[in-house]
Amino acid sequence: MQIENVYILMNDGVFRRGKIDFCETINTIECSEEGFANAAYYLIPGLIDIHTHGAVRGDFSDGSAEEMREMGVYYAKNGVTSFLATTMTYSEEKLEAAMKTIGGYERPENGATCLGINMEGPFLSYEKRGAHLPEALLPPDIKIFDRLNEISGGKIRLISLAPELDGAMDFIREVSQVCKVSVAHTAAGYDIAIKAFGAGATHVTHLYNAMPPFMHRDPGVIGAARDANAFVELICDGVHSHPSVVRATFAMFEGRICMISDSIRSAGLPDGKYESGGMPVIVENGKAVLKNGTIAGSNISLMQGVRCAVNFGIPLAKAVMGATAVNARALGMEDSVGVLKPGAASDMVLLDKELNIVEVYIHGEKLDFS
Repeated sequence: MQIENVYILMNDGVFRRGKIDFCETINTIECSEEGFANAAYYLIPGLIDIHTHGAVRGDFSDGSAEEMREMGVYYAKNGVTSFLATTMTYSEEKLEAAMKTIGGYERPENGATCLGINMEGPFLSYEKRGAHLPEALLPPDIKIFDRLNEISGGKIRLISLAPELDGAMDFIREVSQVCKVSVAHTAAGYDIAIKAFGAGATHVTHLYNAMPPFMHRDPGVIGAARDANAFVELICDGVHSHPSVVRATFAMFEGRICMISDSIRSAGLPDGKYESGGMPVIVENGKAVLKNGTIAGSNISLMQGVRCAVNFGIPLAKAVMGATAVNARALGMEDSVGVLKPGAASDMVLLDKELNIVEVYIHGEKLDFS
């Protein structure tokens, strides 16, 4: 198959007008020039949401196989061709059930691919727990991780923890040999965070949220992440971070921003009362909060986050790279997904000039949502 006369986002982060030949993987790309004068559409890699808890009433922590299939279709319809199913802080028994169900996920027709599991919790700080169940929090435990990973079929790709907790450094050193480790929901200062990155952590979960602020004499996790060249997640929904902060973050973490949705089960649905992480959530004007006002995740798709970032002043190419190639690099999958280059999967999204989704392809197959 071929798509011709479109602006293709190349692996160097530049849009070039050209054509692409593909089947299940990309065969060739031919580009004629840079610029935005003559083509009507942009062709970008399929988005990769590495941090999403759920959508359209489904949640990966307690959802059924059918609900997960429905979520897979929702993601694909919104330009997300692959994702990490993200769990929350629950009892080990409940997490075992979630790992088994996620491990059995098979991509439905017109649905996105699950690349694995993002395990957010239960090894988080009580002080910075956010919307995670306080009674289910635990200190880092390698045996628990091993059991859950085995139940999932070895599919945990990313795990979050607070590095100041007892046993955290040993946990990071060992588990970082199995999957990526992210600093998250933490009260740690700069020194502890630097030690965590030195022990093998490479990632920070939803930067700025559930961690100490970036201060000029106390840079905390944020400063440590910058100095350690860590990947950092950013939620561009206009709720979690101010537009000015989004612009500053793209400058400070050039090429290492992982745009995420952090969506919960209310994503894709109207305002109302929902549940997330075992607690009641109220969604008003698209903002999801607990009863105490704590933000409880987002109500957006990752494509909405890309559009928000562009509206905040981030160049389209940088915003898209943050939702595709950078997320793939953070997982060590940059040769297979999140990029448009020969040999990579033909996971692609065609956008019009207003950034509306026109077509979605997964493994070279054009999806039909009619």
